[in-house]
Amino acid sequence: MVIERAPRSALLEEALAFGGPIVVFDKVSLAFDEKVILREISFTLKTAHTKIILGASGAGKSTILRLILGLLKPDSGGIFVNGERVDNMTEDQMMQVRADLGMVFQEGALFDSLSVRENVGYKLFEESRVAFDVANHRVEEVLGFVGLAEYIDRKPSELSGGQRRRVAIARAMAAKPRILLYDEPTTGLDPITAVTIDDEIIKLRDLESVSSIVVTHQLRDAFYVAEHTASLDNGKLRFARAAADKADEAEFIMLKDGLISFEGNASELRAAAASDPYIASFLS
Repeated sequence: MVIERAPRSALLEEALAFGGPIVVFDKVSLAFDEKVILREISFTLKTAHTKIILGASGAGKSTILRLILGLLKPDSGGIFVNGERVDNMTEDQMMQVRADLGMVFQEGALFDSLSVRENVGYKLFEESRVAFDVANHRVEEVLGFVGLAEYIDRKPSELSGGQRRRVAIARAMAAKPRILLYDEPTTGLDPITAVTIDDEIIKLRDLESVSSIVVTHQLRDAFYVAEHTASLDNGKLRFARAAADKADEAEFIMLKDGLISFEGNASELRAAAASDPYIASFLS
């Protein structure tokens, strides 16, 4: 007797293919009791690209990050990280997946009683078998990357809001994850300070080939990240407007009522506002 297998979706085939997207959502749905949060959400994130998720409060933006981290399980659909299906993994199995994931929380979520060194190196010092000298060198390296090397022995209370967010980014990247998740990384910061955080996101993508998902309602920051690029010119770091093809690599998702109401690049998002009142009101 021949057993017929259910056909795979195109996204599933892509997720399992060699060199496929680093994150894939394939018809993911989730509800809390009677409240539907996500309805058959599908998207992909390519290596060294950025996905920016927009939407009103309660639209499910942060829920997507929690699903990737395995903190929530979907009711249906598949979630793939690095080609592995994670929505049906045990907690022990997810620990291995999270080794390649870095998370930057909205408020930084630093330990007030620990120094910047101890915060940034927490995972390396406490949860890995890396020698202390090696871990400490990595801490110094990432703090240098975000421009905070001289603050290594200070406490979080001695830092500004922007500096605390940059420490949080350094902590997220300390274990060299290939994927970074940002949950409202610039909320509550003044525009000038917010740009310093945007620049760190861009640097990691363009200089370290880190894939990123950015959840935000700060449109100025979203467009800045999408439309700027970082490069090294004779050892000097430079930020500039991205060429059109480079800017198009950053994709926006607009969530509405649990569905993806828009997916495309920055130019397409602006153009969509002309015919979509929801997008127009969000962008205004």
